[in-house]
Amino acid sequence: MAELATIARPYAEALFQVARQGDLSAWSRQLQAVSAVVADDAVRQFADNPKVPADQVYSVIVEAARESLDVGMQNFLRTVIENGRLAALSAVAEQFRALVNAAGGVADAVIYSAPPSSRVS
Repeated sequence: MAELATIARPYAEALFQVARQGDLSAWSRQLQAVSAVVADDAVRQFADNPKVPADQVYSVIVEAARESLDVGMQNFLRTVIENGRLAALSAVAEQFRALVNAAGGVADAVIYSAPPSSRVS
């Protein structure tokens, strides 16, 4: 997986540079929606089929994402598809989120809590 992280880094950084000039939360939402679609094995198998043209892969992903993509995200997605980097998209989304969090001074956290006590008195 280190290879995917290495591939994803320049994509995430470039996307962040463009996104920070606008609404980072909108870019994050759009990237998350597209990344969730691409995480599906059937979608990736479809996209990896050499007989399927890039435009058709793009259309299927956008339709399945059910998210209105702005022009910048559309161009980004087309670039990722044309460069054969869909497998790295979830890593791009993770790194993008880390960049957004760092810029906003936010950190992700996991909260653990104990289940309610079931002691009978």
